Amino acid sequence: MSSGSYPSLFGVWSRTSSMLFESFVEANRAAIASMGVPAREDGEEADEPERPIEERIEPGEDLPEWEVVFHGDDELEVGDRICFTKTLTAEDVDRFAAASGDTNPIHLDDEWASETRFGGRIVHGILASGLISAALARLPGSVIYLSQDVEFRAPVRLGDRVTAEVEAVESLGGGRFRLRTLVKKGDDVVIDGEAVILVD
Repeated sequence: MSSGSYPSLFGVWSRTSSMLFESFVEANRAAIASMGVPAREDGEEADEPERPIEERIEPGEDLPEWEVVFHGDDELEVGDRICFTKTLTAEDVDRFAAASGDTNPIHLDDEWASETRFGGRIVHGILASGLISAALARLPGSVIYLSQDVEFRAPVRLGDRVTAEVEAVESLGGGRFRLRTLVKKGDDVVIDGEAVILVD
């Protein structure tokens, strides 16, 4: 390839990147609009209307339907475990679809999903694995998520009550820990994985 081709390739890359960025912006605007947030005249999203006080979740707050169990002390150590349990509802799935833009009919369309191998709607895998993050938020200290590997083993269905189980299995030094992360439905593992976190 001659050196004269590079400006042309850069131009194509630049135009493609711009188009991709614009499509992400439009998708985000559509997701925000679907949640009822009006757009400002300059094309930017207006400030989100204040949620009713009974719907707000404060930092560190737990809702009554959540269960949190921590086996550990004031500082994270190898062997410490935390479990976070929540029922994943149709409303959770609808809100996640609107927030993320993932409108796959396997999650949203009863009739379409009934014809799939799952025989009905299932929860977004990322939403179900998000319970791991909920568990991490309740560990002692300021937790920074560095990485997460997941293996999806079984579907989570709307209305399933699932538990994220997190255990510190290795100290990596400098406040970093390797964690075993599971999401379980009863005794069945639906998501298996490992995470690395930094505790400030």
